[in-house]
Amino acid sequence: MSDPVERDLGPQPLGDLLDQLGLSASDLVAASEEGLTFKQVARAAKGRRLTANAMGKVERALAEAAGRSFARPELFTYEPLP
Repeated sequence: MSDPVERDLGPQPLGDLLDQLGLSASDLVAASEEGLTFKQVARAAKGRRLTANAMGKVERALAEAAGRSFARPELFTYEPLP
């Protein structure tokens, strides 16, 4: 039997960063060209474990909305699901 994967990892740096930049989930969804959803942004900020693909969508949408790029460790404190 394998150990269950912890899926709820607590608030992530992404949430604080959005506040500092004055951005909202709406801003990220609007900036995304990949179909990012409000639910994905909310899950990302609250610390629900995401796949690498979903993390990438959030990362690229934030870069577009903020006008600069961010390293994944600046946004998330965990490794993505495979």
